[in-house]
Amino acid sequence: MKRERRHFDKEFKMMAVNLCLSGKPTREVADELGIRVELVTRWKREYHQYKEGSFSGHGNVNMTDEQKEIARLNKALRDAQEERDILKKAVSIFSKNDGKFSNS
Repeated sequence: MKRERRHFDKEFKMMAVNLCLSGKPTREVADELGIRVELVTRWKREYHQYKEGSFSGHGNVNMTDEQKEIARLNKALRDAQEERDILKKAVSIFSKNDGKFSNS
């Protein structure tokens, strides 16, 4: 039988991290909350990396300001390359002179 996946809200995760930061061992916090030690360890790592931006939920990726800027620039580059490719095709189509539309 398939076990249903448990979901933890941001407040629960912050509480677990705060208990660890207050000096309690990670294993003890996990045992008290009835969760795996690996979860608490991952939540601590995410908190140390993103601070208050941690635990955005639903698979949303937390990014630093630099990572956000890189992602924005990569998107702009892809858009510009796509526009360039379209224009190249259009130029090649319109530059073909087969005499159909000219009065010569």
